[in-house]
Amino acid sequence: MTAEQAPLSLSPDLLEAVRRIAETKELLVALDFDGTLSPIVDRAEDARPLPRSAAALEELAGLPHTTTALISGRALESLRVVASPPPNTLLIGSHGAEVWLGEGSVGLELDAEQRERLASVREVLAGIVNVAPGTVLEDKPAGVVLHTRMADDDVAEDAVEAAMIELRDRPGVYVKTGKRVLETSVIHASKGEAVEFLRQATGATAILFAGDDVTDEDALGRLLGDDVGIKVGLDFTQARYRVEAPVHVAELLEALLRERRRVTAEA
Repeated sequence: MTAEQAPLSLSPDLLEAVRRIAETKELLVALDFDGTLSPIVDRAEDARPLPRSAAALEELAGLPHTTTALISGRALESLRVVASPPPNTLLIGSHGAEVWLGEGSVGLELDAEQRERLASVREVLAGIVNVAPGTVLEDKPAGVVLHTRMADDDVAEDAVEAAMIELRDRPGVYVKTGKRVLETSVIHASKGEAVEFLRQATGATAILFAGDDVTDEDALGRLLGDDVGIKVGLDFTQARYRVEAPVHVAELLEALLRERRRVTAEA
């Protein structure tokens, strides 16, 4: 079944918003990865985009006056491996701490004080993992992540609480919680700042952003009147529009692709 023939489960209001934003002069399509392009999985390294979403994103990336971007909590290296993004898709990793805008982009470098803080944070979290079965650590260039998805609920709650008690008041250490995950960083960054940066870097006249987690609310909160923000899932959100699951993100991207193709063909 082709994208043009696929039935849509999107709301009429969202479809109208897609039609409207497709008319903008310079469109930025910015998406979270885990829980948005990819279903949530137990092991982060096993995540992959749904085929329909990947195909639609690749075609959108090839349209004129259309920029695609992934804004993820993952480190850039991990994001490239699991997402296999189109070559010209812009990448924001580590919640905005890492940026790739194409060849020549400078990698993230920590100073001596930040490296010392990072080592201290890792020591704290490693101690928690040693006594909390099912929890694991993920190292990032500017932080360490405590994953609790494979732990029992009570173990996961205790592990996150212990980490928060140890780290939340440390100078220069930034802590965020998400779905069965606790993110730490020694660089202050957010997906909201990433969205604003990409708006300026690309000259976007409107942004479509979709994300599923608490950290994506930072991006949704920075959208402007002509933008379209979509929450993936049933959690509380400030987004105006909502879809239930990544499979509906695929339908969303296909709908946007159809409309944007029409607009660029008529230009």
